[in-house]
Amino acid sequence: MTPPPPPPDDAAPDRVARIQAEWRRERPELDVAPQGIFGRLARLADAIDDELERVFRQFGLTAGEFDVLATLRRAGKPFERAPGVLADSTMVTAGGLTKRVDRLEAAGLVTRSVSPDDGRVRVIALTPAGRELLDRAFEAHLANEHSLLGALSKPDREQLERLLRQWLTALRPEP
Repeated sequence: MTPPPPPPDDAAPDRVARIQAEWRRERPELDVAPQGIFGRLARLADAIDDELERVFRQFGLTAGEFDVLATLRRAGKPFERAPGVLADSTMVTAGGLTKRVDRLEAAGLVTRSVSPDDGRVRVIALTPAGRELLDRAFEAHLANEHSLLGALSKPDREQLERLLRQWLTALRPEP
């Protein structure tokens, strides 16, 4: 089997390209092209996480705490959710959610109370201070995301979003 040629690349070789070149040298019969995508996605995800966390820290939040506050804010008035709904919306375990809510409650950003609609149900609600902090953090977060995408043209961003949606839908279709 003839190994495929290396992919055309108009950029200078990066760490991933060097790793691929080493594998091509050591195992020329294997197609290492997927490493170019997965290696760069992993490195990109790490870099993005670092940049997002930097902004959240400016507001005294972790990414997980921001996620909880944002989920409550998106709920609309009265900015509350039952713990199970909140856990589903944030894609964390109940235990992970409890720890986040404990920290946010201690900071005065959320409250826990009994649902006025059903006394058996507890709800977690955004406080006015939590809403104000989240609104400021969300504006900074969006500005940061726009900045992070600044290296891509608008058509490239639109194409990337379309491709990522297509790939994600194929791997993890939503019900």
